[in-house]
Amino acid sequence: MDKREFAQFGENLATKFLEHNGYRIIERNYHSIYGEIDIICKKDNQLIFIEVKARKSIKFGEPLEAVTEKKRQKIVKTAYHFLTKHQCESPVRFDIITIKYISKEKGYKLEHIKNAFLGTPL
Repeated sequence: MDKREFAQFGENLATKFLEHNGYRIIERNYHSIYGEIDIICKKDNQLIFIEVKARKSIKFGEPLEAVTEKKRQKIVKTAYHFLTKHQCESPVRFDIITIKYISKEKGYKLEHIKNAFLGTPL
């Protein structure tokens, strides 16, 4: 599985996890001129923008470390683009889902970090 396929696998795994936990998926891979948001979903009348980071190893760092300040800014700008385009006024939240391959267990560890960062426009 190449890097792109593994990223898609991670997003699919995250989507299944969210649906299993009562989230309603609104859109996947939403693009704007500012960037991309992996998953947009709703739960409890809240709109949630989710960045998914999947890693086969931590050789180059933990998945969470890949969500830099610059990446967060792009996500927030893209979220505001979505909100404006769809005229949404729901409360919003920004989450991160990390997925790590655990070779000893031949499985995956998924972590859902709610309210991972604030969506303050810059």
